Amino acid sequence: MSLSDTIADMLTRIRNAVRNGAPRVDCCNSKICAGIAKVLKEEGYIDDFAVIDDARQGILRVDLRYGPRGEPIIHTLARQSKPGRRVFTKVKDLPRPLGGLGIVIVSTHRGVLSDRQARQEHVGGELLCTVD
Repeated sequence: MSLSDTIADMLTRIRNAVRNGAPRVDCCNSKICAGIAKVLKEEGYIDDFAVIDDARQGILRVDLRYGPRGEPIIHTLARQSKPGRRVFTKVKDLPRPLGGLGIVIVSTHRGVLSDRQARQEHVGGELLCTVD
């Protein structure tokens, strides 16, 4: 089965796993999905991720993070730029979800970055998703 939007598939799998209270979720591996997982780990939304080698492209295993009483850390995970409608923004126009408490994941020429890192490096790019 071919996927036309691996990012949306990954985000949907994470959303569903968080809703069900699963400890981990397996996604299709790609460079951009691994970059998103890296940003989520750096920002503290997931515990860890690993690429498991199989005969094809590999599996991206994401270990989800929950609070001390089992409450989910990720409340909202929304795709911004889609294959049918790409959303690009300049660094000064990057949104601040929840007044700076959430993050925006941006694909730039320097790799996949959070909005904080993009502002620090002063680069804009394609808005991939928002996390609250």
